[in-house]
Amino acid sequence: MAAALCRGKHRLKAFCHSAVRLSSRNITGQFDYDLVVIGGGSGGLACSKEAAQLGQSVAVLDYVEPSVRGTKWGLGGTCVNVGCIPKKLMHQAALLGTALRTDSGKYGWRISGSVSHDWVSMAGAVQNYVRSLNWGHRVQLQDKNVKYLNMKGSLLDPHTIRGLNARGKEATVTARNIVIATGGRPKYPTHVPGAREHGITSDDLFWLKESPGKTLVVGASYVALECAGFLTGIGLDTTVMVRSIALRGFDQQMSRLVTDHMEAYGTHFCWSCVPKKVEKLPSGLLQVTWTDTERQQEHQDTFSSVLWAVGRAPESEALNLKHVGVELNTDTGKIIIGDDEQTSVPSIYAIGDIAEGRPELTPTAIKAGKLLARRLAGHSNQLMNYDNVPTTVFTPLEYGCVGLSEEEAERRYGSDDIEVFHAFYKPLEFTIAERDASQCYIKVVCERAEPQRVLGLHFTGPSAGEVTQGFALGFQCGFTYSQLCDTVGIHPTCAEEFTKLHITKRSGLDATVTGC
Repeated sequence: MAAALCRGKHRLKAFCHSAVRLSSRNITGQFDYDLVVIGGGSGGLACSKEAAQLGQSVAVLDYVEPSVRGTKWGLGGTCVNVGCIPKKLMHQAALLGTALRTDSGKYGWRISGSVSHDWVSMAGAVQNYVRSLNWGHRVQLQDKNVKYLNMKGSLLDPHTIRGLNARGKEATVTARNIVIATGGRPKYPTHVPGAREHGITSDDLFWLKESPGKTLVVGASYVALECAGFLTGIGLDTTVMVRSIALRGFDQQMSRLVTDHMEAYGTHFCWSCVPKKVEKLPSGLLQVTWTDTERQQEHQDTFSSVLWAVGRAPESEALNLKHVGVELNTDTGKIIIGDDEQTSVPSIYAIGDIAEGRPELTPTAIKAGKLLARRLAGHSNQLMNYDNVPTTVFTPLEYGCVGLSEEEAERRYGSDDIEVFHAFYKPLEFTIAERDASQCYIKVVCERAEPQRVLGLHFTGPSAGEVTQGFALGFQCGFTYSQLCDTVGIHPTCAEEFTKLHITKRSGLDATVTGC
């Protein structure tokens, strides 16, 4: 009896301590952490590490739900595991293959035997590198005293997060401020029978143990075209199914150059086509039925893999956002935020792909995360500038751009009030290799009136990202066409062609570069 009474007192004491802890933040304003970040992708990690360096107590919750096909990965988010990093490495593998097959002989290399590609070797090397990045992120968090919780986070109230791990164990933490940075995941079409059962997405492609073989890529986003491009480049029979246009939101003249180049180098395109169903045959192959919407004809073909690249959905459903009053865009599922990344709940912020109206780009999430951490720590008032963000599409012929597309410039300013300078050029590297350079093109969109401020810059050609990055600085300074022309180019490079632009579209003159 005495022992039972003693146990009862201990239980009561423990309950009282728990009650005090749970209610203390309402009375004293004390929290477990200054900042808790939900999401361990590039933006979330950047935000958490910056906050910790500024003296904040920080925790990160990150948990990856396996894909529909069961693919899972470690800390680092989409970019590290199933996006930018493995994509660029496989793109490089394709570029090497193209150089070997088409260029090396012209440059004097004598390669005995046939050139072939081994998916297993490439994928293994890429996956090992990604795992090293996963480990590196864990070490960085530890070094900066950021608490890492491998848990799926959801909100209980504006300052309380419930974490749930893979074994079903729960933990509750409180924070003065919460940042949601859970990103997004690829979507499957809901109206196509067999799509989910038999298809894969970019969440799976980079972790395949065996070659995807003959592949149908459904979609025409940059993800679709980049994946199709490197699959073709490593020697796989690849088809892209396009419902309407490619690279929606990008300059459409540049988009056509990209897809023209891909078609010329072996990627098949089914234009104005929509998938109808996917069936698995006894052979293991996938039979895809689709409709040509222009000719109203039905077609079938068999593939080893069907890759869906039809858009991404934000990881917001499991966060319990509506319960705590966080406003969402009901059409997109993304979180509505202000210029300072704050949601409709003052203590909750969102950055990266899950935020409405933000570019779905890793560098913008990283920059926004760092600036937010500085503001929350009281070290800065600087807001993220989302204008003139440079980007590159890593298709076989790369496409880099910054600023407005020609279509958007016309919409904002009117066609009579913009001037477009352009040129078709031939990279020196293409000359001896006798490569077709008909899709290598640059254009600069300017205001027509003096001082002709540059509004947009576009480039298709080798190393487009390296070329575009430097010119992006000019946009931050509000540079003009005359300042671009006054810049001395580096010879012989593709980038120098920007400094020599003098032909306008309005003139109708031949824009082909004929000499130095």
